[in-house]
Amino acid sequence: MSLSCNSLNIIIVSVVWVKMLAKLDISENSTGEELEPIAMALYGIIGLPITMRSKNYNGVRIEGSKVVDNNYTGEYLEEALKTGNIIHGLAKSGPYKGMPVIVSPIKNKDGQTIAVIGAVNLSGFIDLTRF
Repeated sequence: MSLSCNSLNIIIVSVVWVKMLAKLDISENSTGEELEPIAMALYGIIGLPITMRSKNYNGVRIEGSKVVDNNYTGEYLEEALKTGNIIHGLAKSGPYKGMPVIVSPIKNKDGQTIAVIGAVNLSGFIDLTRF
């Protein structure tokens, strides 16, 4: 197989473009829109409502494979941001009132919490008793 100079340029440009698209950066300043691909990926894996936000911006709420809120925060997201700990509990308010939720911090290489991600346990398959 031989490649012409033009074919090689197209391949190189395509590889660079794919690498640019594949890179996701999370920071304390990420917006809901920037966090959406990660939240959507987790939703695709577990099929439960997912919430996610960064330290400085409200985030995203995913249900039914769709973004239902692009400016979301919640009490347990806020608590996990403040404490840097995994939080388990029953939502006291909002769209998930009374439902079990789990929120985990996302930390940078220095150990600072820069974002949080949570799942709403609609199905009951997440064992909350171990915590």
